[in-house]
Amino acid sequence: MKVVTGVVGNDIHVVANRLIELSLNARGFEVFNLGVNTYLEEFFDAAVETGADVLLISSLNGEAEGWAREVKLLKSKYKTLDNLILVIGGNLVVGTALAEEIVPRYKNYGFDLVFHQVDLNTGLDTIEKYLKERKV
Repeated sequence: MKVVTGVVGNDIHVVANRLIELSLNARGFEVFNLGVNTYLEEFFDAAVETGADVLLISSLNGEAEGWAREVKLLKSKYKTLDNLILVIGGNLVVGTALAEEIVPRYKNYGFDLVFHQVDLNTGLDTIEKYLKERKV
């Protein structure tokens, strides 16, 4: 299972990004880590280039929403990505907000799975369960 991951926008949380990569590798995923300060278009280009099954975007500084609003539009430009599973996680807003408010908003942006302030292992467990249910 191929996963493209990285940190979106003006976010430089290198350590968290590396922990995500190591955790995905430990679970048997083939990981293409784009690092930090990654533009949304770069994620989609990498998904096409690698034939990724999952695109896992993270944000820890809370600025993801400004970038995430473009997900549906970008995905529609890449016809080969119809089956790509879109995941976002981390701290997804600047300030405070409840997951009950944030998750539906991000799903409306086009994400399949949304993890706002969720423990990494819990999030990865949920991704694996989702993949099994979809039989990807």
